[in-house]
This record gives sequence, structure tokens and C-alpha cells, in this order.
Amino acid sequence: MRSLLNTVALCAIVLPMSVNAAEYQVEQTEDRIDIKVKGKLFTSYRFKGFNKPILYPVNGPDNTSMTRHYPQKKDVEGEAKDHPHHQSIWFTYDKVNGQNFWHMGKARILAAKRPIVNATQNNEHISVEINASNNWTADDAKTVVCTDTTQIICHVLPDGTRMIDYTVTMHASHGDINFGDSKEGVMGVRTNPALRLKPVKKGGKPTGQSVNSEGVEGKAMWGKKAAWVSYWGPIDKGTYGISIFDHPTNLRHPTTWHARDYGLVAA
Repeated sequence: MRSLLNTVALCAIVLPMSVNAAEYQVEQTEDRIDIKVKGKLFTSYRFKGFNKPILYPVNGPDNTSMTRHYPQKKDVEGEAKDHPHHQSIWFTYDKVNGQNFWHMGKARILAAKRPIVNATQNNEHISVEINASNNWTADDAKTVVCTDTTQIICHVLPDGTRMIDYTVTMHASHGDINFGDSKEGVMGVRTNPALRLKPVKKGGKPTGQSVNSEGVEGKAMWGKKAAWVSYWGPIDKGTYGISIFDHPTNLRHPTTWHARDYGLVAA
């Protein structure tokens, strides 16, 4: 299953910036891999400390946060504290052989080994590739239900556009895998609150807008088939957005979308 996730500024309000090979860094610690551009964080792949691997934070070309901070960072002004399992950008599913990997339960997706990182630069196009292997472990903390191999490629283009290719291959390494019927999956993003279609506080004014590849807008996108969905809105002094694409080779493309008005977008 492959999801192509593109984090971009949707409007010309955001000025492009050029980058070169000397202006990106990859820093690795025991629990994460940081990708930086001009010394500022693009994103971190966090493979320890959570119920599943996540990308957090995810920052736009001028260091604007494109995803919600909660629950990784609490008490951020203007953020709702609902759905703590919505952790920036992640891949998981509810019913895998009866195990719930979507919510914050005991079933967990654990790194099988330390991820491998490769970085390349070609004509000011930077690509940082992360290759990881994970064990989908049942709520008894011992039984491995299945495994996956994950490839994440973070791109920075010469005009400052940032993209993330997110590819997950599931392996029936421990017997058959049964994916039960559920809306809770699989490629999830929880957007910056400014991109919400309804306000965080009751009576407030919503600032976000959304549309899919079929021209359907707003709440009506939920459950509809589309090749991609986009959310955008004003953040500080600019207008920013995040677009998520379902790769054409995916099963049942174009997928249906668990696209909510409160900031959850899941393929």
C-alpha cells in the first residue's frame, strides 16, 4: 500500500527559497531521525516512544507547522485536545487480525531494527530516504501479528516545495493477515488547527477550506472517492495547505477518504 503525501504551500503568497547540498542535515538519535534544511527542522521520524512510528513535527518551507502538536506537545494555544491517537502523520489500522492498532491501546507497531538513512542531492533537489522495518505486536506485548517495511522519502525542491513519499509494504510473515472492515485507517494526518473546517471553540469562525480531486468541498468529502484531497487556510501572515495523494497503484484507487471537518485526513 502506497501513499504519496505532499506538504506544500498552495498559494503564491509563500515566497520560494532555494537550497543546496550544504544546507541540509540529517541527525540521528536513539529514538528519531531529524531532517533539517538551513538548520531548521523539516520533520522528524520518531520510531520509539509512541504506539507507532510517526512523523512529527512536519514544517513548511518557512518553518510553519503543517500538523497539530497535540499530544506530542501539550498546551499549545488554539489546539483541541481530542483524539490523542491522531499524532501528526502516521500509518496504521484498527482491525488487523482483531487487534486495534489505530487507537492508543496495548497493540503497538514497534521498530524491528534501527532505520537506515540515505540522502542524495541533484540539481538542488534534496531527497532524504528512510527505510524502516516494524513489528505489528498484539496487545499481549509478545505476539507479532505481521510485519511491514516502510520507505519514507522527504523531498525539498529548488523552489522550496516540500513533499513526502510514504510507502508501506505489509508482510504476512506470521500467518494470514485479516484487515477487518473499519473507517479507522490507514494513512493519517492531523492538520494544523488553522486548516480545520470548523472552529476549535464553539462559536468561533472556521478558517480552513478543503476540496478533493472531484471538486467536492468541505464536509461533503467524507467517504467520497478521490485521487487526492487538499486543506488550506491562513497561518500567521501567509496561506498554507497540505495535500494528500492516493498513489494510482494502490488497491481500489481512487480510495475513499476519512476526511473530517476537525482536521483529520486519512486515506
